Amino acid sequence: MLVYLHQYKHEEVDFDDNRTTGESQTEDTVDKEPEEYFGGELDLSGATWETVEYRGDPVQRREVELDEVTAVSIPDEFEADDDLPGQTVQIRYGGGVEHLDNARLVEAEDANP
Repeated sequence: MLVYLHQYKHEEVDFDDNRTTGESQTEDTVDKEPEEYFGGELDLSGATWETVEYRGDPVQRREVELDEVTAVSIPDEFEADDDLPGQTVQIRYGGGVEHLDNARLVEAEDANP
């Protein structure tokens, strides 16, 4: 199954006099490799974070596309961050289970239903 999500995180910023709200610092401060961010082996094609507005504040969002997913679920035992959109999404695939925090499921498509 092909799964497409948006994942969110707080904007990591070092405020200075030259920065305005909504100005992104994604390339140097928050664009991490998938292994560094998740501590696992997920193949995430959406590695670039962009700045979007949520409840009047800038947050980081990236598009995540995963292939060969066997199941998607929303576990009850994880708490959501009220300052960010989304919730924890559990992804099951052939090699194990991963959790993506602060994610919104955009689409899940089974090529062979």
